[in-house]
Amino acid sequence: MRNSDFCKIIALNLLVSVSMSSPTLASYGFYVGKNLTEDGSVLIGGTGEEVSGHWLTVVPAKKHAEGSTISVGATEKAYMPGKLMEIPQAPETFKYINMNYSDFEGFPAPLTNGGLNEHGVAIRDIWSNSRDELVEMTPDPQTGPQYSDLARIALERAKTAREAVEIIGDLINKHGYTTYGGNSHLIADKDEGWVMLQFAGGKGLWVAERLGPDDVRVSYPGYIGDIPADISDSKDYMASPNFYDVAIEQGWWKRDGDKPFNVHDVYSEQDRPMRTGQKHWTIDTVEKELRDMAPVTLKKMMKMVRDPRVSTERSGYGEVAQLRETTRPELNLLWVAPTGSVTAPFVPYHIGINKVIPEYGIHRYLFRDAGSTFLNAEYQSQEATQFAGRLFKRIMYHSCAHPEAFLPEITQALEAFEDRQIQDIATIQTTADILYKADQPELASKYLTDYSVRQSERALDLGNALLASIEARVKLLYGIETIDGTAINAEGTDMPCRKK
Repeated sequence: MRNSDFCKIIALNLLVSVSMSSPTLASYGFYVGKNLTEDGSVLIGGTGEEVSGHWLTVVPAKKHAEGSTISVGATEKAYMPGKLMEIPQAPETFKYINMNYSDFEGFPAPLTNGGLNEHGVAIRDIWSNSRDELVEMTPDPQTGPQYSDLARIALERAKTAREAVEIIGDLINKHGYTTYGGNSHLIADKDEGWVMLQFAGGKGLWVAERLGPDDVRVSYPGYIGDIPADISDSKDYMASPNFYDVAIEQGWWKRDGDKPFNVHDVYSEQDRPMRTGQKHWTIDTVEKELRDMAPVTLKKMMKMVRDPRVSTERSGYGEVAQLRETTRPELNLLWVAPTGSVTAPFVPYHIGINKVIPEYGIHRYLFRDAGSTFLNAEYQSQEATQFAGRLFKRIMYHSCAHPEAFLPEITQALEAFEDRQIQDIATIQTTADILYKADQPELASKYLTDYSVRQSERALDLGNALLASIEARVKLLYGIETIDGTAINAEGTDMPCRKK
């Protein structure tokens, strides 16, 4: 893409429609099957889109006492009110890396869209609205796990993508489902992917479609089209036991021989065509672009997640997982950008690491209730550190104010930084593997952690250098207007990145 084209796209990000029945356009995901990638890995990437504080976490594997429970669901403060409930905890939960955040539609924090676990299962959470009738029939209060609970529990318990779908489906079948109007998950491992939709209505409706080695999928929103009229013996589809029956009872579908069941036409938002997408692209467009760029590389997937058509101020972070066979589970790897990756670098985090530096941890920037409370003294040292998300968001604001002047050089710097890391990874993993094979797991973990710490710090150094240079030139070349008044907040829009 030419620099001029790149800047035009940034400058023309569309305002997100606020005419829908609920403000639920959030997060996107990309999947590319292993036959379409350069090294035979499965690639999955995307972001979360929440007005919220975001922070990176490493959650260790744990053993839980018999009878342990976890709290799931929502409270009366949620956009669609719910009631918290306790469900059984698993005897053992797996290690995972994820980005937490503090608020979405009033659900209780911490929330997550997924991440990557020690078995190489990656999960992305993506909006997918249900038809109005289902939203209207949702109980008040509703009960059962919500989208974040499902993603977190699947990371804790699943060894494969298929098993993650089964776990989520079983949770909904047993305990119900708490919704903000419908949702989906994009799930993958080294062999395959799955798109899973959960619907509003209090009926526990869900369906999942397998993505194979030759498939490409873009979710924005998550969608599933035609499925067979009977999937009881299918390896490519799963659904709740009542999935067809509810549609028949409501008069939304009737059996007609072997005629397929179109999931979108029956259960999804009726006035939104299935593959419309949003912003400056359609799902058709980007799926074709991903397929045309085959063999897809890690670098190409990062470029797609960074694409200014999708990475904007709404993006709380960027993630890419390259899922492939590893000699050790600790070598599974998640690349994370601390805010919208259009102006933030991806940093590699292996499952074997044992910490994240404070600058990438929880801070009060955009955190729920930060504007009406003082700081908990226990967090004062961490809060005193520079927050990575805020640093790179400042670069985004300057860049989107003057995209043609600054975005090309930012992109060049970020890609150069990432290229060096990509070149490092083979050596880093080989060295760590030698330590693991020498029965030195603690030393191997320290080695992987030290590498991620160094790269996280170097990313901050890069960000500070870029910010200082760009901010100085903005003041000299354009000036910064001081705007009086209190209308600093916007509701339901992308940041208006436009030419002056």
